[in-house]
Amino acid sequence: MFDIIVENHFSAGHHLRNYPGNCERPHGHNWKIKITIRATALDELGMAVDFRVAKNALKEIMDDLDHRDLNEHPNFLDKNPSSENIAIYIFRGLQEKLTADRYRPYAVEVRETDSCGVVYHEND
Repeated sequence: MFDIIVENHFSAGHHLRNYPGNCERPHGHNWKIKITIRATALDELGMAVDFRVAKNALKEIMDDLDHRDLNEHPNFLDKNPSSENIAIYIFRGLQEKLTADRYRPYAVEVRETDSCGVVYHEND
């Protein structure tokens, strides 16, 4: 079993609707994203997943989130753009782009700051 790790980041604004504190006001973050792709076998080149393929898939998702008001993003019109919901959004996007017989998305880590973040995964 292999876990392939790729990192990226994006900057965006948001606010948490109905939050009982200052996060209800518009503010922004430089989110740091780390994805883990789990592979069960290597390909004929001896790779679990080509890093370039994983980086490009993540970049497509980051480009959709970068430098925008996340509350206006179609995915977050009816739910808060919390780190947890952002992690689910990225994970589901990766499922569409990075699922094959040998590998699949395993986890997505989303950090709002260096000291606060969340990890989302569906499978162990």
